[in-house]
Amino acid sequence: MQMTRCMNCGAERDEDKCDVCGLTSTAAEFSLRSKLLNRTAIFLLGAVTFVVASGRYPALELDGILIFIGVVFFITLGIAIWLERRAVAHQDVDILKRLYYGLIPLPWLLAGLLFMNGMLDASKMHSEQARVISKFSMPGPMASRRLIVTSWREGHHLERIPVDRVDFDRFTKGDLVDVQVKDGLVSIPWVTGVSMR
Repeated sequence: MQMTRCMNCGAERDEDKCDVCGLTSTAAEFSLRSKLLNRTAIFLLGAVTFVVASGRYPALELDGILIFIGVVFFITLGIAIWLERRAVAHQDVDILKRLYYGLIPLPWLLAGLLFMNGMLDASKMHSEQARVISKFSMPGPMASRRLIVTSWREGHHLERIPVDRVDFDRFTKGDLVDVQVKDGLVSIPWVTGVSMR
């Protein structure tokens, strides 16, 4: 199906040259692919920023949040690839383009939310007693270490507490620990530290 909208500005057109932006279909395709590349770079930078921000003030539900952002990440990249393929085939891309552009700021917004949730949190810290059940470590450039502990929250069986290398090596299975928690500015509880009980 031949496209009926300009790939650059989205205006309807009935000939090769767009009346609104003045670009031919080839020039509009080049413009779209250039914007797509730039916005993908912004999205990837946002995803890295999110991972860094989530480690600064680690939420209790961090693993669930990371899974959610991972799903969004791959869906967004999938839409970008689909959008680029449709542009090459000179098919209509207006709806996909709007959807993709709408997803670009999501990692930045979530990173800002988690960062502000911890940085501006004025709630009082409280300690919760837990027992270490096991430990989990994932090596790599952005290594992840978790203490799997019994939960103190109603409806939760386990908590996965993000810790640094020192705390990860210090605690062993069966240890009783105190988990220091704050409630968060936007009610996302986060961990400030773990100590031996």
